[in-house]
Amino acid sequence: MSNKPQIIPRDKQRPRDKQISSDNLPLLQVENLSKFYGQTMGCHGVNFELNKGEVIGIVGESGSGKSTLLKCLAGKITPTNGSVFFNSDQGFLDLCRADEALLRKIIRSQTGFVTQNSVEGLRMNISAGGNIAERLLANGMRNYGQIRKIVKDWLETVEIDSTRMDDLPTTFSGGMQQRLQIAANLVTDPKMILMDEPTSGLDVSVQAKLIDVLKKLVGRLNLSMVLVTHDLAVARLLSHRLHVMKAGEIVESGLSDQILDDPREPYTQLLVSSILKP
Repeated sequence: MSNKPQIIPRDKQRPRDKQISSDNLPLLQVENLSKFYGQTMGCHGVNFELNKGEVIGIVGESGSGKSTLLKCLAGKITPTNGSVFFNSDQGFLDLCRADEALLRKIIRSQTGFVTQNSVEGLRMNISAGGNIAERLLANGMRNYGQIRKIVKDWLETVEIDSTRMDDLPTTFSGGMQQRLQIAANLVTDPKMILMDEPTSGLDVSVQAKLIDVLKKLVGRLNLSMVLVTHDLAVARLLSHRLHVMKAGEIVESGLSDQILDDPREPYTQLLVSSILKP
């Protein structure tokens, strides 16, 4: 008998709605999520929940499926199988089968996505303030004075001098660009933010400042976040729970300190020990 998982294309799956109250439900519930690129598996059979005010870390080596999973959650790629239930303002909806217009509305106003490469997450040909204001405008705000005040406040929140509001992101350092990305994503107070290797490629001191800003925001805003990272130190500092991925599947889950201090799975033990070696 073949051990290859049975994959039912999404257009052949029966749409499902959870006809239950969204009160006391998780913010995000991922069920049996899979993504195949032809015969190549990106991720398979992923299940987890994210609660309000919780930061979940997704860790693993390069090619383990972390970024594929995150892009499925963000609606950037279409999963082959499974469901992503989101506790949206419109109800507890399966984003994998939501109407396209509704999905765009939810993603634009209720979620955020911070990319590893800030060039992909920012518009480099408009000002720093314009990058933040753009999301406000997309969500219906039109008062110029109010928009400018909100932009100023958010620049200061992510520790960027507000006098740089009219400067292009190309004049910013890599760390400043990442903090600008974060401000642009959080300005509409989304329910959930997704982060793909936000500290990758930054110098250690720049990483430390970015992590400090993120920790303050998590505490101040009660942020709900899914953080993909290969850096276990970053995962420990920011996440409450960890899911360890190997070859597209979650192989171990638990509290962050528990996973990193006492890993159970051989793969996690190897991952932790390889990072901790001098």
